[in-house]
Amino acid sequence: MILFQLGGPDSLNAVEPFLYNLFSDPDIIDFPFARLTRPLLARLVASRRARKVLEHYARIGGKSPIRELTELQAKALEQELRQDLDARVFVAMRYWHPFAEEGVQAVVSRGFREVVLLPLYPQYSKTTTGSSLNEWYRKLACLQIHLHSAVIREFYDHPLYLEAVVERVNQGLARFREPNGASDHGRPSNSQKVYLIFSAHGLPISVVEAGDPYQAQVEASVKLVMERGGWSNPHTLCYQSRVSPGRWLQPSLDSTLGRLAAEGAESILVVPISFVSDHVETLYEIDIEAREHAVRAGIRQFELMPALNNSPTFIRSLASLVLREVRSRAESAASAAETH
Repeated sequence: MILFQLGGPDSLNAVEPFLYNLFSDPDIIDFPFARLTRPLLARLVASRRARKVLEHYARIGGKSPIRELTELQAKALEQELRQDLDARVFVAMRYWHPFAEEGVQAVVSRGFREVVLLPLYPQYSKTTTGSSLNEWYRKLACLQIHLHSAVIREFYDHPLYLEAVVERVNQGLARFREPNGASDHGRPSNSQKVYLIFSAHGLPISVVEAGDPYQAQVEASVKLVMERGGWSNPHTLCYQSRVSPGRWLQPSLDSTLGRLAAEGAESILVVPISFVSDHVETLYEIDIEAREHAVRAGIRQFELMPALNNSPTFIRSLASLVLREVRSRAESAASAAETH
């Protein structure tokens, strides 16, 4: 099976080519005659943004950790699946190594002819899951390779995924304690005073208006997590990582922090609801940039929910998704065989 992710630069020298690949994506940059002008536009935008983005990656260690974290997830998922299947799990990144073509070659070189495709985006969007799948199919066509593929398009409402998020939220809430350490039933006694900010990657309004289900699925994730967690904490949803002009989903993370600080909020836990591993959006945009903004605004305690990464519960959720798909296909094949 293949785990798809965004990818990230593995050095500061890789930042600009990574951005060029990102802004060359037809599922992100699309307009009349874009096929002719996209390469030049991508080069100009990547060159301009690289100056700023280099600083972001420099402050989180000089590279993105997303490849290593995704490979840890792949290894853990493979071990979990092998309790039931003779499975192998490979990684394919959208904008940096290992690319989709490398994933195709890994599958084919080992003689596999059936594959489960699992993009690591809980909520579906044509700009993320759709883009990864389109690139995969393009590479298959270019290499003239045929594989039987099963696709898991989203998992925003899967019970084990929701449980994994709840566990991480509780870990985040455990960082908020009364000075005397008092607690109630194992939960810090002042945890109900913490404002939960669910932050998702932004998306242009035009994409949503064209029918993309991302916003609705993000909102559903927040509702389901709050119900499963059973907290009485106030909460809100906002969006981050705007990368182009125009109308984007609102409110932004920065404006939300400013509003809550003005309303008197003192303790905030940010829950990155659309991200399943740490990378620049969590480690820099939230844990450094948003934290600095929160402190300036008067927030006394700002915390970031620990990322899912290779959480055992999250890995079990992925395994459950894969096994459900494999068993469904096996039942369909058996039913078809009986019919004939």
